[in-house]
Amino acid sequence: MGELFDRLKKDLHYVEGMQACINCGTCTAICPAAEHYDYDPRAIVELVQRGDESELEALLKSDTIWYCGECMSCRTRCPRNNTPGLIIMALRALSQETGYFVESEKGRQQIYLKRTIGHDILKTGYCVYAEGLATTNYPEQGPIWDWRQQHWKEIMDRLGANYQKPGAGAMRRIPDEALNELRAIFEVTGAMNRFEKIENFSREKAQSLGMHWDESLDNEYVQKAYHGSHNNS
Repeated sequence: MGELFDRLKKDLHYVEGMQACINCGTCTAICPAAEHYDYDPRAIVELVQRGDESELEALLKSDTIWYCGECMSCRTRCPRNNTPGLIIMALRALSQETGYFVESEKGRQQIYLKRTIGHDILKTGYCVYAEGLATTNYPEQGPIWDWRQQHWKEIMDRLGANYQKPGAGAMRRIPDEALNELRAIFEVTGAMNRFEKIENFSREKAQSLGMHWDESLDNEYVQKAYHGSHNNS
């Protein structure tokens, strides 16, 4: 085994997720993602067990590892107590650490997730903050959603929420002390470093493709990554 496998095996998710796979396929049979994608958790675990460095590199550069929804249904049925979902987490982390994620359509979308969910968590304390989910990027929300974006306070007050106010309630303002604790957790756990790597590798990919790059969601690379409209070249 080579360097990539050595790094993979140091990830706690891998340590907890890999026991002794017998390739029975139960994980694939129960997997919701396998029903909708060309996705086979059993095959991924088998590949990892083989220890072929070139195969692992190709997997880290592929869309395959981004299909998993991390529902952990695989954990509930595996007769040998493996958890392919945890192995996928370790593979995703390694793909981000090495920069291989920018070589696949689904992998490139990590920059969009970082700049939306990641940004919202650190700024507001919410994983998904409805204010700001404009129809420019989410047209399926429909024209009524545009109106809601202009009237959140009125809507939330009518619903009895505590919109952007201190205390309890839906869409309440998260105290600065709590937000500072969140940022500290992200720093200590390496999440901020991971965010930085996602930005840096994505910027390098954009430059190699001759695409415009800036800090917004609207730049050419981020938009094409989100919509999946450019290839690996």
